[in-house]
Amino acid sequence: MASRSFTSSHALREAIRFGDIIRLPSYKVPPFRKAPAYRNGRECGSNEKDRINVTMTLDVNYLRGTMAAIFSMLRHSSCPENLHFHFLAAHDDQELSEAIESTFPYLHFKIYLFDSNRVSDKISKSIRQALDQPLNYARIYLADALPNDIGRVICLDSDLIVVDDITKLWNVDMEEKVVAAPEYCHANFTTYFTDEFWNDPSLSKTFEGKKPCYFNTGVMVMDIEKWRREGYTEKVEGWMRVQKQEKRIYHLGSLPPFLLVLAGNIKGVDHRWNQHGLGGDNFEGKCRSLHPGPISLLHWSGKGKPWLRLDPRKPCSVDHLWAPYDLYPSSKHFFDE
Repeated sequence: MASRSFTSSHALREAIRFGDIIRLPSYKVPPFRKAPAYRNGRECGSNEKDRINVTMTLDVNYLRGTMAAIFSMLRHSSCPENLHFHFLAAHDDQELSEAIESTFPYLHFKIYLFDSNRVSDKISKSIRQALDQPLNYARIYLADALPNDIGRVICLDSDLIVVDDITKLWNVDMEEKVVAAPEYCHANFTTYFTDEFWNDPSLSKTFEGKKPCYFNTGVMVMDIEKWRREGYTEKVEGWMRVQKQEKRIYHLGSLPPFLLVLAGNIKGVDHRWNQHGLGGDNFEGKCRSLHPGPISLLHWSGKGKPWLRLDPRKPCSVDHLWAPYDLYPSSKHFFDE
């Protein structure tokens, strides 16, 4: 099958709904090793209903992680040719498209431009500058970015690898919920919001009658059709406006407004699908160890990324689990077929 990407003009047409495009200078994208071709078995269907839609943001700074994530999904999928990737990028960069195409010649993918102006005036500063980039908020606008015939997507960050068949996550029973994700109900939920939020009865009553739990937006299944139909983009933006224009009610980027809208009202997924926090402590960058139990997805959320620790030979022990999926030319690890 031929790989699919947008030419520059095609990408522009896809981006019309986002308004004017800000063109940024092209970055030098390094070459990556060509990944093996993974094919469907006889038991795999090939119709539109058999597609598994995965969406990720596309950023040159995280491209190495994105490549590893894609590779891991293909490697462990029972029907790899059914995976269709939908990338949201901040600018029209043909080099990024060509890098993916040359690394995964048989990959089904499209790139959609995300206009940063759509969200830039709604972002308030957080405790980490990396969290303030407009592209981190792109998943809020997936319902506008993706074609109307896509009803469900798996949303993934670029700092993870999947070591199980992604089809299992895709087939989760949403039970009429708009989002399905692993929930962490033992986390101290109050820490995600400021004292100003909790001391204001008109705001804190948001969670009345709910059992709100933390969930990570870097791994979730979304019912895009329901999201669009019930106006969830506007609901999340509403809380962002409170934060920006009225009072500071949270600290961490794009996650808290998701929690304000959805915490206590999502479909819980087995924790094996987000072994998160492997990037280390957000403030000190300390190494984290694996939690006990089965693992289907490892997620380097947090300050440290595995490629940034492996290159200077100062890795955490968990980084060696990521290394075999690294397709960067200078890396010494490669998945042994």
